[in-house]
Amino acid sequence: MKAATPHGLRILRLAALALAACLAVGARAAPDVATASTASSASSAADVPAPAATGTPAAPAAPVRGTRPRICLVLSGGGARGAAHIGVLKVLEELRVPVDCIAGTSMGSLVGGAYATGMSPAEMERLVGGLSTEKLFKERPPRQDLTIRRKQDDFTNLFTPEIGVQASGLLLPKGAVSGVQLETVLRQLARTPGYRDFDKLPIPYRAVATDLVSGTPVVFNSGELANVMRASMSVPGAVAPAEYQGRLLVDGGLTDNLPVGVARAMGADVIIAVNLGTPLMKREELTSVIGVTGQMLNILTEQNVRASLTSLAPADVLIEPALGDFSATDFDHLTATIPIGEAAARKVAERLAPLALPPAQYAQLRAVQQAVPPPDTRPVDAIELAPLHRVNPEVATAVMETKPGEPLDQATLDQDMRRLFGTGDFEHVNYGILEEPGKRILVVNAVEKSYGPDYLRFGLGLSSDFRGDAFFNLVGSYRRTWLNSLGAEWRTDAQVGQTTSLMSEFYQPLNTRQYFFIAPRIELERRPVNVFQGSTRLATYDLRRFDVALDVGSQFTKYGELRLGVQTGTLDATLSTGPEALSPGPGRIKRGAITGRLFVDQLDSVDFPRFGYSASVRVYASQPGLGADDSYVKAQAEGTYAHSWGNHTVSLGFKAGSNVGNPLPRYDLFQWGGFLQQSGYATGQLLGGNLQFARLVYYNKLARQTLLQGIYAGFSLEAGRMGAPLVPGSPTGLLKSGSLFLALDSPLGPLYLAYGRAAAGTYSFYLYLGKPF
Repeated sequence: MKAATPHGLRILRLAALALAACLAVGARAAPDVATASTASSASSAADVPAPAATGTPAAPAAPVRGTRPRICLVLSGGGARGAAHIGVLKVLEELRVPVDCIAGTSMGSLVGGAYATGMSPAEMERLVGGLSTEKLFKERPPRQDLTIRRKQDDFTNLFTPEIGVQASGLLLPKGAVSGVQLETVLRQLARTPGYRDFDKLPIPYRAVATDLVSGTPVVFNSGELANVMRASMSVPGAVAPAEYQGRLLVDGGLTDNLPVGVARAMGADVIIAVNLGTPLMKREELTSVIGVTGQMLNILTEQNVRASLTSLAPADVLIEPALGDFSATDFDHLTATIPIGEAAARKVAERLAPLALPPAQYAQLRAVQQAVPPPDTRPVDAIELAPLHRVNPEVATAVMETKPGEPLDQATLDQDMRRLFGTGDFEHVNYGILEEPGKRILVVNAVEKSYGPDYLRFGLGLSSDFRGDAFFNLVGSYRRTWLNSLGAEWRTDAQVGQTTSLMSEFYQPLNTRQYFFIAPRIELERRPVNVFQGSTRLATYDLRRFDVALDVGSQFTKYGELRLGVQTGTLDATLSTGPEALSPGPGRIKRGAITGRLFVDQLDSVDFPRFGYSASVRVYASQPGLGADDSYVKAQAEGTYAHSWGNHTVSLGFKAGSNVGNPLPRYDLFQWGGFLQQSGYATGQLLGGNLQFARLVYYNKLARQTLLQGIYAGFSLEAGRMGAPLVPGSPTGLLKSGSLFLALDSPLGPLYLAYGRAAAGTYSFYLYLGKPF
């Protein structure tokens, strides 16, 4: 396999310790050597802008008027530790120390870039206070923004990243995350989109990135500010590299983590250098490959930083916040480092004092530096996409709400980028505004997945009630995309274990907006159905089904889907164990039906939803006119609503099903019972002709660990009724039950350990990996 770390926040957490070192890394290039950028061609507006040839010194920015020294602020990389830079800025403003230019690397380029555009430290503190690892690095956009087909992937417990299938072999993504979520935050820091000369910012600014192929530093003096920040902190293996005219750009810390030389080239007389550093791990911490690798990178960083520090002159000021063991990956507690940055700056207050300006002069300077122009909402005249090899540009632009001739709104643009990424066709998406004589163009740089267009994924599900009933299922999915210009997709899902199944569907949109589609498919399934009397198992059915179906439907973009279809096939229902009186039927049964399904989904998560709703209605109308042996109509509806307050979540759910007209045959009854499906009863214990069920589930997010997105504790209250039971003596009337559970949102999917008890006195313990409902 090629490429590196898998996609997804869960996989990112597996490498968190190594990334801590990467985020702060420096390397072998001498800190006073840099490369400069020049104006880019028109086609580069949406790419990472304008690095120039290696080795060209950055041209000094225009000097500050007067006789006072030109003061340049140098901000090092450091990942989440970089929020300490905000504390330093707060003290510099308190002491009235002017900043005439800024050079930053990685996280230092973010804080420095925001300050250079006029954002105050207080504004930055408020912004980072609302950030978290999930908001910055979650691989895909909010689930509500995904297309309905990509949402449906979540209902199968597929936990591996996408594995690309090409003629050359199997491939993996270039980075753990694409950076789409991160770029939304970067655009907030950059304030206004568009190509800019960094010498013309309120404070002249430089950012450092690294050419991944040549290993040389790249210094930006112009470009799309948000894209420059993105390149400067693209940690190799964690965040996908930023691509520009065939060059792969990654974190600047690899070549110049404390860019003192860049500041000198900007004409600095005095440098205020803020070095965040990363302490070496203790011997007892070096117990894994990740730890040893991280230590190696830390050693290289330390050597590089020493070289930068030795280049500081006596007049320069060094600030080194005492961040201790604060992790470079702890983006959930960014504001905790701000007071540490303040304290470090106050320690050198005596050295900073001679640089201070009189109050009136400093206030005048800051007023000029903080004069932020209003948002540029001028409409664009055209929307252009970078060249695409597989995806139809008309299909891509159809998902965007931004249109030529309409006022430009950055929030809408950001959402458009998330929607584009949510189609599942791109590994990276960003945009830029290109100004040409008499024409304003929105350039969208949507990079198709280099490991596509065909993908494999795998999953796992298991359960046990600790009474001898244990189920195991291994799942695989193979998806071929963009089989024609309208975005046809062929998907095949296979499962082996307790239930063995195969489903293959060809999904053909009928227009570029993909509102309407046609979808032929085949389905094969073999599964057991246990028949209980009370808590005693009386019989087991062996059901083998084969169906051919054709659906036509409409997709409501990200909201839902409606399908109508016809289905025909056979069902072999045999009695594996038990008395002949419970036989499910005469053996092979012919099937033929008209089917319908309405599905709506706006949940933020399927595993542990915190907000949103989902609902579905299904109808299966068995028709002798279509070859069926039996005439009946089976209808069912279900829904979920979730809402949260802090770490506390309440989820309400229901399911109802019944026959219309003739009773349901034994081989197609409703089967219910088990964890969160009438807890306390055995899995599938309740079997009957109609069902009514409702539940309330509460859970509290206790913690989030390195390998887990969440640890939860909760309970459920459930009530239901199973009518027309197959076996006399089965539980009837209103059934009441509840459960207590501990759950982990693990890299393998949701894992539950639960205890369920029914009002009738029956109880069960449950272990689930996967979705129990």
